Amino acid sequence: MVGTFFFDGKPLGGPKTYCAGSVVHTAAKDIVLTAGHCGRGLERATHRIFVPQYRIGRSAVEQPSGVYPVSRLYIDPRYEANTKKPTSDLDLAFAQVDPNTRGKVEDVTGALTFTPTSSYHHEVTVIGYPDDVSVNPDHVPVRCPGSTSQLPGFRQMRMTCTGFYGGVSGGPWIEDYNSTNGTGKVIGNTGGYHGGGNDANDDWVTYSPIYGKDAQDLFADAAAHRKVDDNKPPYQPSGDPWLPGAATTWQHANLMASGDFRQTGHSDMIVVWSDGEVTLYPGNGHGGNDVGSKGLNWAGTQMIKPNDLWKNATQIAAGRFAASKYVTDLIVRWVDGELTLYTNVSAGTFGQEHQLKPKNDTWRDATLLTAGEFSGNQKWDLMVRWTDCELDNYVGTTTSGLGGEHRILDPNGLWKHDAAMTTGDFTGNGRTDDLVIRWSDGETTMYADTLANQLGTEHMLVAPTS
Repeated sequence: MVGTFFFDGKPLGGPKTYCAGSVVHTAAKDIVLTAGHCGRGLERATHRIFVPQYRIGRSAVEQPSGVYPVSRLYIDPRYEANTKKPTSDLDLAFAQVDPNTRGKVEDVTGALTFTPTSSYHHEVTVIGYPDDVSVNPDHVPVRCPGSTSQLPGFRQMRMTCTGFYGGVSGGPWIEDYNSTNGTGKVIGNTGGYHGGGNDANDDWVTYSPIYGKDAQDLFADAAAHRKVDDNKPPYQPSGDPWLPGAATTWQHANLMASGDFRQTGHSDMIVVWSDGEVTLYPGNGHGGNDVGSKGLNWAGTQMIKPNDLWKNATQIAAGRFAASKYVTDLIVRWVDGELTLYTNVSAGTFGQEHQLKPKNDTWRDATLLTAGEFSGNQKWDLMVRWTDCELDNYVGTTTSGLGGEHRILDPNGLWKHDAAMTTGDFTGNGRTDDLVIRWSDGETTMYADTLANQLGTEHMLVAPTS
């Protein structure tokens, strides 16, 4: 099910192949996955064909599976070919191919399974067709098993293996590949930054985009033979860096809080940095942010003058636990384990004070707090990450006390790296249920549409440094 392309500028049997592609399973049985920059070239061509298992020196009818005319291309309109910009994350395309005398391509060759993933670490088999005749005179495909890692700063994977010269673009990255029966999960394709390789064009380093929501949407359009939407908003990587700055910068984000600070109907995020700077990142309601507004002065509206009492405030979480229309309530966990709720907080006042828990040893272990509408019942919940990395949600917390406890995560080792967390309405579903985590290495993650007892879909906001 893996092959290469030819067209009038690169004819069958000519000196060079053109990119690589792989048949992916759809109900229509006629879709081939390749790279976006390969798709751009095919868009401009005529008499274009896909040749699975290409054999040099054989005519079209002598090819192992025949040849398949390319009738239509599906490419994200925001993609820019061979760029080093964030839109290189969109470097994938789908070619719709017509049947030949043997039938539809998937019926003849079989197909791989198009498989979205949010992880950067996989064991894969990567296949491509180098077009440099000096290193590949017989146009045989190169195949390499390898481990992937992240290309820092991008929603892309990286693999190292020699022999991946120009022409391998579009080739599949296959997980759980079984060469005997031709099955496996396609989790990437050669492409991405600089067309799929580093600035030096080394043959031993290769990149691939990660298949997030944008890739899933494009695949759905291709599978349904549906016109691609040309009116998409500017590209903001879904789980891909939309907050400015690198992970090393975000290691200095000490506190984060989310609320409808501009009263626009969706959440903004305020970050307090280790040097005391406070930054507002206005939310756009589509999983991203507008222009970050630096220079917000923490002392601009003084709530309480410096005092010894508030030095003992260990954690804070904003929410709507009373009858207010806006997020104007604040929960404070004190160093002695006392838990206090302040309702109707506004500029210059902390409103009314309600004790949720007297001082106690248990709540000394409440390491991080946040709040949101995780239960979907229009009441707000308090989420707590404990010292043993257990994650609990107290559903329906009010001025009368904590709500019922729901377990989200059992004690674990991963969440000891959760350095800060907040919750907002960043995806526009009308609920404050998108959990944002800043990890100890500066990586920042959003779990969109988190439930009362289950984390939501994982998206990366700031990439780790490695």
